[in-house]
Amino acid sequence: MDIRPWAERFWHLLQGATEILFRQEDERYRVWRQHFLWQRLALTLKMAIAAYFTFIVLRLSLQGFRPDPEEQTWLTMACIILLLLSGFLGYHLAPAGRRYPVVAFFGASWSITLVEQVWATLRGVAFPGVFAWTLVFLAQATLMPVRWPLHLLAQLGVFAYYWGVNNWMGLQQETTSDWDASLWLYLFWFCGICNLAVFLYERLQRAEFLAMRELEAEREKSERLLLNILPAAVAKQLKQDHRNQHTIAEQFPEVSVLFADIVGFTELSQGIPPTEIVSLLNHIFSEFDRLADVHGLEKIKTIGDSYMVVGGLPQERPDHLEAIANMALDMQESIAQFSMTSDRPLQIRIGINSGPVVAGVIGFKKFIYDLWGDTVNTASRMESHGVAGEIQVTETVYQRLKKRYELVERGEVEVKGKGTMRVYLLSRKLPGRHSLIFRLSKS
Repeated sequence: MDIRPWAERFWHLLQGATEILFRQEDERYRVWRQHFLWQRLALTLKMAIAAYFTFIVLRLSLQGFRPDPEEQTWLTMACIILLLLSGFLGYHLAPAGRRYPVVAFFGASWSITLVEQVWATLRGVAFPGVFAWTLVFLAQATLMPVRWPLHLLAQLGVFAYYWGVNNWMGLQQETTSDWDASLWLYLFWFCGICNLAVFLYERLQRAEFLAMRELEAEREKSERLLLNILPAAVAKQLKQDHRNQHTIAEQFPEVSVLFADIVGFTELSQGIPPTEIVSLLNHIFSEFDRLADVHGLEKIKTIGDSYMVVGGLPQERPDHLEAIANMALDMQESIAQFSMTSDRPLQIRIGINSGPVVAGVIGFKKFIYDLWGDTVNTASRMESHGVAGEIQVTETVYQRLKKRYELVERGEVEVKGKGTMRVYLLSRKLPGRHSLIFRLSKS
């Protein structure tokens, strides 16, 4: 008869059982379980001390506070247990107890169960302390339902002492009882149920813990995604008001708006595979995003090959126009560097304006944070009516920057929807002031 199939089945069964009972724990769960065990041990030790104190008071009161010699022996044992529990509580609250709570676990368990056995041994009898044992094992299982092997070892330690020492010394039970045969079967099932309950509870707790961690990870991912769409302050307000569906809008008295457009991109992109077009725009706009972060500006959106960024919101800042001007100069330099390292000569056209705007979130699906107002429209016209490779600004911007930047008057330009406007071209910072330059490397 070939026993190899049976041996393989047994081996797989053993491996499965080992994996279930002694699995490798997630590090985060192990840390949480250690802290949970430490907290519950502190509670258990305090309850055990309180319980033994009440038993001592009760026994004394029943004796009229004049205990007989036998009762004095029990009281001595109870006081020793009380001192041991207090000592393990002190250890548990110390730094060493936080690192090694297992010591306090066995100390709390055996201070009651084994000291009682030692007390009986010194009296020359074997004493199966069923009531104390079951109370301790039940308290451990209910108050500290983690790490079932610890519970099993605590129980085995008591039984090993009882059978080993009593058999070795030939000690007999103190009184005859019909308990003998059924006692151990009762304890077997009692301990088995306690350990199984701890095992099943921890299995459920582990699954819940890992599920919560996955939920937190997904929440953080959603948070990062939301912050890529909306400014942090707006995202926070949206999460707070999403149930009431309030309109999120705010008036800003002074901001600076920049529009940029890649000149001739439509003609340039003809005959280029779509994936290559998207890759090119992603490379350029990702660099613009980085520049916006460096200058502390808020990207609003991209439309096709156009890029929009604003300074001075949602957090107001006095130097918003200078930050926008610096970014515009850096964008020019970045495009120039990219053109030198690629086979595609590119130019951008930039328009800037400053003034009041209204900012807010529109829609309930695929919402977007956007700006409205004449300031925005004028900045857009500065770009669309601008000159390739130049930064065109309004009279308002010129008046605020003329002492720190070099601007060239372009003259009067007919602007759609605005009529005739005097506009200027931003060239550079005046000597002594330098712009941060970030270069686009070839993809």
